[in-house]
Formats: sequence, C-alpha cells, structure tokens
Amino acid sequence: MSRSDFIGDFLTCIRNAAQAKKDKLTVPASSMTVRIAEILKEEGFVENVKPFAEGQKRFARIHMKYVGGGKKAAIQGIRRVSKPGIRCYVGFNKIPKVQGGLGIAILSTSRGVMTDRQARESKIGGEIICKVW
Repeated sequence: MSRSDFIGDFLTCIRNAAQAKKDKLTVPASSMTVRIAEILKEEGFVENVKPFAEGQKRFARIHMKYVGGGKKAAIQGIRRVSKPGIRCYVGFNKIPKVQGGLGIAILSTSRGVMTDRQARESKIGGEIICKVW
C-alpha cells in the first residue's frame, strides 16, 4: 500500500475483495477509513465492520455482503472522487446524486464524514471522498 493516498488504497482493497468474492478483508485503519466502512455498513453495502489493534497498529476487519444467493456483491462499484492531487469540494446544493439516487456519495464535512443525503439534510457541503453503487 502506498502512503500517498491511504483512502484510495482502502477503497481499492474493498473493490478487489468484492470482485474476488472474499468473505472478509483486513485493512489498516484510520479514523477516516473506519468511518467510511461504518457508513458502508449503515447503507447496506457491507455486513459488518470490526476495528481492532495489534500492538501499536490499528486494523479494521470488514465482512463483505453478497446478494442473490451470494452471487453478486452488494458493492457494484466504488470510485475515489477527491484525490490528493485534485480535491473536489461542493456546496450542499451541488452534491451529485449517484446512479440516480441508487448509490451514495461519501463526503468529509465540517461535521464529520457523512453520506450525500445526510449532508443535503444538514445543508452543509464538503469534500466528496468517493461514490459507491
């Protein structure tokens, strides 16, 4: 994993696990990645998230979710929007709808990490971290 884009690496691990139909994956954790994983759980994209530590290092175990008899991953796509080189900030009235409202955008706001729907309801904008569908 590269140190330049920790969140991008985290999202790539989730994307790869979904495509490979893995039951669970263990990733290095930060407060941001754990919150993103918790949002994915709240929105029904993953089964469970369990943060844990081994010595000084923190990890998160993510249990993937599959639908249709375990044939199809609940996460069909996950894409990083705001990157270290190009940040993407929007006001609450410009937050995009993902897949016509079927997916979610995850934003980092002044009130923490939240979904696009929560940000619109709170009338606050922020940095679009990723889109999930």
